[in-house]
Amino acid sequence: MSIRKFAVPAALALAVALSGAGFGAPAAFAQAPAAAPQPKPHEHHHLSPARLIEGRIAFLKAELKITPAQEPAFDRLAQAMRDNAKEMAQSFEQHRAEHGKPMNAVERLEARQRFMAMHARHSERFLAALKPLYASLSPEQKETADELLAPHWHHHHR
Repeated sequence: MSIRKFAVPAALALAVALSGAGFGAPAAFAQAPAAAPQPKPHEHHHLSPARLIEGRIAFLKAELKITPAQEPAFDRLAQAMRDNAKEMAQSFEQHRAEHGKPMNAVERLEARQRFMAMHARHSERFLAALKPLYASLSPEQKETADELLAPHWHHHHR
């Protein structure tokens, strides 16, 4: 089975926050062609989490092969993903508005704490919506969910 792997709650927060590209795009998509002009700093195109989330939701629904009986639980998961993306987009807008403002050590640590608290809220919201859906999945769907949704650490315990 060839499934594109990603950890939704952790990767959404970390990949988007750190790279701006979301879910670690393949190298071919992450690099601009050699002939393409580089954008000027003020022209940088930002792909917000809210703009990308619908594709992720559709991908997840297709890969999990959600049945009509499972749709209400999946819809709650999708709404949690939308809510997380919306909050993250708002946070990015606030950060972008403050970009360039010098921050002292206390302010940087406070900003980091706010980001970590947001990440914890997103994880809690996602997990609360995932549990009932996961309980309704078939063994095959659970295997797919385990590949798509569980964080993949560098060391595997099997």
